Amino acid sequence: MHETRIDLSNKIRSKAERLLNARLADALDLEAATKQAHWNVKGPQFIALHQLFDELHDNVEEHVDALAERITALGGTAHGTVQTAARDSSLDPYPEDVYQGRDHLMALADRLAAFGKRIRTAINTAAQLGDAGTSDLLTGISRDVDKYLWMLEAHLQAKA
Repeated sequence: MHETRIDLSNKIRSKAERLLNARLADALDLEAATKQAHWNVKGPQFIALHQLFDELHDNVEEHVDALAERITALGGTAHGTVQTAARDSSLDPYPEDVYQGRDHLMALADRLAAFGKRIRTAINTAAQLGDAGTSDLLTGISRDVDKYLWMLEAHLQAKA
């Protein structure tokens, strides 16, 4: 851990670093999945989904940056390489052979829901550590995940 004047012990900061890096790997994986969907979506709702997936990507990208910056603010090292994300992500691999809008919606909704669940668990862990800043950051991410999951699910709930 790097030196900092943040009034959390090295032990707490180290645990928070591991917690945040785990979610950073997931967020990087999710970010790439949103672009995979954005680039490859086909079908009658193309433009709406193409734009929605890009908006979701931008939101996840903001959270990637916030997670990484919180790690470094705590004196840790953000592990944000593609290799690290591929190795450490807890999300299921994104299918590379889907094209139809509904298939991308399902794949992204599944991964977004899994990410949200892990974020909520991390909120509780950070709170138990006494790291209110990390808990607050994760709470904001959780709200956005729920919002975008609602948007994806609204498309899935529409009658064909």
